[in-house]
Amino acid sequence: MNKRLITSALPYVNNIPHLGNLIQMLSADVFARFCRSRGYETMYVCGTDEYGTATETKALQENKTPRELCDYYYAIHKDIYEWFDIAFDKFGRTSNEECTEITQSIFNDLDKNGFIKEHTSKQLFCPKCNMFLADRYVDGTCPKCGATDARGDQCDSCGTLLDPTQLLQPRCHTCGSTPEVRETKHLYIDLPSIAPRLEEWMEKTSKEGKWSANAIQMTKAWIRDGLNERAITRDLKWGIPVPKAGYENKVFYVWFNAPIGYMSITKQLADEMKAAGKETFDWKKWWLPSESSEKFDEKVDLFQFIGKDNIPFHTVVFPCSEIGTGKDYTKLYHMSSTEFLNYEDGKFSKSKGVGVFGSDAKESGIPADAWRFYIYYNRPENQDYQFTWKDFQEKYNKELIGNLGNLVNRTLLFINKNYGGKIPAGKKDEALWAQVLEHEKKATEYLEWAELKDAFHEIFAISDICNKAFQTAEPWKAVKENKEVADNILYNLAYVIKDLMIMIQPYLPQYSQIVAGYLGHTIYDAHYGTPAKEGSLTWSDLGKMEGLDSIKETAVYFTPLDNKTVDAFRAKFSGKQGEASTGSAGDGGKSKSQQKKEKKAEKKAEPKEEKPALTPEEQIAFFNANIELKVAKIVDIKPNPDGDKLYIETMDDGSGKPRTIQSGLRKYLTEAELLGKHVVIASNLAPRKMRGVESYGMLLAGDYTEDGKECVEVLDASWAAPGTKVVLEGSDVNAVKKAEISGDEFFSVSIEAKDGVVQIAGKKLLADGKEIKTTKALNGEIG
Repeated sequence: MNKRLITSALPYVNNIPHLGNLIQMLSADVFARFCRSRGYETMYVCGTDEYGTATETKALQENKTPRELCDYYYAIHKDIYEWFDIAFDKFGRTSNEECTEITQSIFNDLDKNGFIKEHTSKQLFCPKCNMFLADRYVDGTCPKCGATDARGDQCDSCGTLLDPTQLLQPRCHTCGSTPEVRETKHLYIDLPSIAPRLEEWMEKTSKEGKWSANAIQMTKAWIRDGLNERAITRDLKWGIPVPKAGYENKVFYVWFNAPIGYMSITKQLADEMKAAGKETFDWKKWWLPSESSEKFDEKVDLFQFIGKDNIPFHTVVFPCSEIGTGKDYTKLYHMSSTEFLNYEDGKFSKSKGVGVFGSDAKESGIPADAWRFYIYYNRPENQDYQFTWKDFQEKYNKELIGNLGNLVNRTLLFINKNYGGKIPAGKKDEALWAQVLEHEKKATEYLEWAELKDAFHEIFAISDICNKAFQTAEPWKAVKENKEVADNILYNLAYVIKDLMIMIQPYLPQYSQIVAGYLGHTIYDAHYGTPAKEGSLTWSDLGKMEGLDSIKETAVYFTPLDNKTVDAFRAKFSGKQGEASTGSAGDGGKSKSQQKKEKKAEKKAEPKEEKPALTPEEQIAFFNANIELKVAKIVDIKPNPDGDKLYIETMDDGSGKPRTIQSGLRKYLTEAELLGKHVVIASNLAPRKMRGVESYGMLLAGDYTEDGKECVEVLDASWAAPGTKVVLEGSDVNAVKKAEISGDEFFSVSIEAKDGVVQIAGKKLLADGKEIKTTKALNGEIG
């Protein structure tokens, strides 16, 4: 079997991680634990990313040296990850000599091979802060899509890579003043010259390593659009020195050395083991096998766990750095990338006290495995996910306690109470085990490719099957009336629980060990170079019906969350977050104009400055890059019993799967008037739950008045098939849009009817080449 080298994105050191930040470390932890249990030689490394402008600036703000700041926050990070029981083989740091040594070595090889270029460039300088501004410390308006919160290196709204000097209305992130352009000399990595070899490697590895679709799409887009030389030095003091004459006062750009941190942290572990007199290893065994003192035949498969915003740096920039050296460094094999986890109706914000951060989770009294459960159960793999306390309560009480916990507690307690703790002898239930083994097989296959959420749900499917089997057998009756039936079900379920604990251990390491202890066993759990406890259960023990004889005294581990507790947590972590929200199907069916009026009223009460409206040209560019409209047919419609304004509409959107959308149209239109209509929907809006039902998108309509009465007209596209894209005239119908957008992003573009023609900034909306028109809502906003 190939060796498994696992990394998760290095968290930046100058903050406290929130639940969304923790996803990558926790995801890699599951995969590493699974690989160890499967018998793969496994190494999982991570650590704090400590160099760069952000650290230098934060240290200044806190009246500390950069080293003091890093030491302070490193301890906080380490403490939080230990509480979450993340089993790194090494959680290190990038501000150590190993990172300096390897970064400078890679740079020297690139320079020797002619892939380092020198350019005098114009860079933004803040006179007030008296410093050149790193890319991420410049904010401004994106020249492509018009988003007003773009950073100097990238616009998160449209994904465009930027140079800070391209930003419109630039401002210093630290003090807010307008920077000026000055000349400075920097070194660049020649990505265009490396690109042919990168593309050859990418085409082969993305297939073999089964990269996710968004990773392939984004990487190909970078290559297709043409790679540019990329600066790798900065005008800073806190960083890795550049080993080249004339650059003594500059350091390496943090994004050049940060991925190299994976290598250096591996070397840190090797150096520490050697210093402690332990059996050590050559770090190159994992990263540069051809030069390792330890020769071996197995290939090293590198699995990397990152957020979607880090994809290009792991599929383009870092591999180019490796390829350009001319050495055979271990490169990405499989990438597991996720979307974002947001909080309630907005985003996490430490400064505003909004959201649950690692330190908050630790102090909440809720076990670490409960937080781990929620993150894995809802892992945002294909679209952003919204943490809400109501959802946390429902999933925790229903699935973790009501499904898995219920099976464990009822089975083991019954054996203790009715059999004196002795597991009865019984016969194997072939029908039950056929189902269990099928789900175990699927979960194993998913985990081999780090499909963590699907595997997790397979485990809970097993628990659900067994709860139903317990209920059907009615052992509380059978133990008195037909003891053989009771003996058989309890015998089988005891062994299924053993299997469940083996499979759940990577996800819930603390709970699984406690339950395994009730069965008289431990689950395999060892770090690199440290032997596991003899006799520990591993993945190879799945399905084996031997080795269990008695149950120790048990206790309830997870206790339900009641409404009062959840309400208290919601209030505690709400910060300055407002109750109202605009911008998706969760707005109670209010029209776009109503929502805008409410939003403006809210803004007046806030001291924050409103973002400037997009120009017509910016609106068109933003729509083409971000907003996806489709034709969909309403195939079923019914009132929401808990919402007197809401319809629950089932849509055929051409995908082959039904889509549920809610709209507040009951006051205006009957079910008969809507059923069967081909309407226009905003299909990539983030989903929202309203009155207990998840809504995936928004139906577009316009307001008008008739005989003094407010009326609504939905957009009609009766000529177009479900799934037909609605585009602006002259735009590419096949353009790839952002996977998911917020309500604020959608409402930044003004869709309106003018004399019955629906348009954006004078450009008509078309479905299958035909104009979208209104017959009654002739002039006004559409939303």
